[in-house]
Amino acid sequence: MAPQRATLLQVAQRAGVSRSTASFVLAGRHQDMRISEDARQRVLRAAQELDYRPNLMARSLRTKITKTIALVSDTIASDPYAGRVIQGSLAAAVARGHLLFIGETEGDPVIEEKLIADFLDRQVDAFLYASMFTRHVRVPKLLRDRPVVLLNCLGRSTRPGHHAVIPDEMTAGVDAARTLLEAGHRGGIHLVGHPSGGVFAARERLAGIKEGLGEAGARLAGTIDCDWWPHSAYEAVGRALAEGLELRALICLNDRIALGAYQAVGEAGLAIPDDVSVLSFDDSELAAWLRPQLTSIGLPHYRLGWQAVETLLGPSAPPVVQRVPMPVARRGSVAKPRCE
Repeated sequence: MAPQRATLLQVAQRAGVSRSTASFVLAGRHQDMRISEDARQRVLRAAQELDYRPNLMARSLRTKITKTIALVSDTIASDPYAGRVIQGSLAAAVARGHLLFIGETEGDPVIEEKLIADFLDRQVDAFLYASMFTRHVRVPKLLRDRPVVLLNCLGRSTRPGHHAVIPDEMTAGVDAARTLLEAGHRGGIHLVGHPSGGVFAARERLAGIKEGLGEAGARLAGTIDCDWWPHSAYEAVGRALAEGLELRALICLNDRIALGAYQAVGEAGLAIPDDVSVLSFDDSELAAWLRPQLTSIGLPHYRLGWQAVETLLGPSAPPVVQRVPMPVARRGSVAKPRCE
């Protein structure tokens, strides 16, 4: 049989104060109520001696505040690359004294509706609505009148209806270009990947790359079109080299593409970075495993989660899109070109 938990009345009696005084002290409102320091210390000491813990269920029924938030995502929770979004969200929630519930829908609208309804039945205070890939989403009807922050996604309206926290892909593209420019590259720079206009990250990265190169009077020499996977990149870069295309620097749209590019460059008898510099995006674990280690611009997963919770629980403000910086991890795959 579990031991009976101490009550607020027992804390008050041991401290020699009224129940309301004990309640104000434990809620941190002693200054508002002008409670003496001596009384405050007696209440805190009594609570510690009795191992007092507030009845959160009773409090939530009284205040209609449960200090819980829910993260509803498509596949973030099960993706190894994006797991730090959960870690960042959880850390920020704990820092603010909240519990974080996590639900995954696998993109199924029926599961999503039931999941959100279950969270609402449990009186969850607020929601993070998250996507594995940055994209435009339609906020579910059940959430439209609730406190919601979009995490790694945007509303479909041009005017933000909800706060959104996304990676700053545009600036990341600029930084990619500047990294190569600072190493001395001006020509022979090729983009590797399929820069589909329908993929938010690809579109933003490409726009940033063009802007960054344009600032120095440079431009992309071309695009080596391939899927965002190693084998497709390996074949596409291999064909380009076999056809005699002059490759001096490759900007790969993700680290998996870079892996395929590494293999093709090596099989062609060329060295990275002596003959071809390679730069990428995502800064996954793969980037540090490659030899030479890959210069890559990281997705700020942890910071995205943290910032989304801070925004959700922070002061009320008009909705805006917050773009979180993407750090450049400079490694051994970029060097000064041999000649121009």
